Amino acid sequence: MEEQIRKKLEANLLNKLKKDGRNLVSKLSLDSTRAIGDAVQSFVEQHFSECIPTDILNEYEDDFSRRSMQDLAFSDNDGNYYAIDVKTHNTSTDFNMPNLTSVHRLAKFYRNKSNYFCILMVTYNVEDGNIEYTNCQFRPIEHFNWSCLTLGALGWGQIQFKNSNDIKILPAPSRKDWMIKMCEAIEAFYGIEISKINERIDWFKKEKEYWKNYK
Repeated sequence: MEEQIRKKLEANLLNKLKKDGRNLVSKLSLDSTRAIGDAVQSFVEQHFSECIPTDILNEYEDDFSRRSMQDLAFSDNDGNYYAIDVKTHNTSTDFNMPNLTSVHRLAKFYRNKSNYFCILMVTYNVEDGNIEYTNCQFRPIEHFNWSCLTLGALGWGQIQFKNSNDIKILPAPSRKDWMIKMCEAIEAFYGIEISKINERIDWFKKEKEYWKNYK
């Protein structure tokens, strides 16, 4: 996707949110980051197709299960497929570490060079009883610098933002370079996890001996 199209999509969505998305929850729910996040995501899912420039849009999908890696998806007229994970971030919070996707799923998905796994990040704060939107960022995951990413121990491993308040974008994104760094990060991560598991095995071996001698 060309940079000017990506920026236009971001601007269209931000304008839509500012115009129609300021009162998505009741006043009683404004203190709930989860309630706002769910409401904003639902709004985005309903209106995102309106924000995609019509001259590039081929097909649009918004019916995915919660176990899917994407919340939305569309294909363009060049045959590229964009799987989109919608994230929301309250900029007034000190720390936010959302899961992005499974390393295993992403590796398989990216074997097709026409596939793009994109993060759609909507940032906001709450002011005077309204949701005030500050930014929309739509980028393939390989645009994010590994310095702002980490891995979590869920399944094969989950890519996460270290902190949504500190997101770094690569100046010259390269899928090949990014995926090689992901594999290197996984190798190091698995090594640490193996050490942890070996320690636990040794601990339970001793626990087993204790119970064998128990009287």
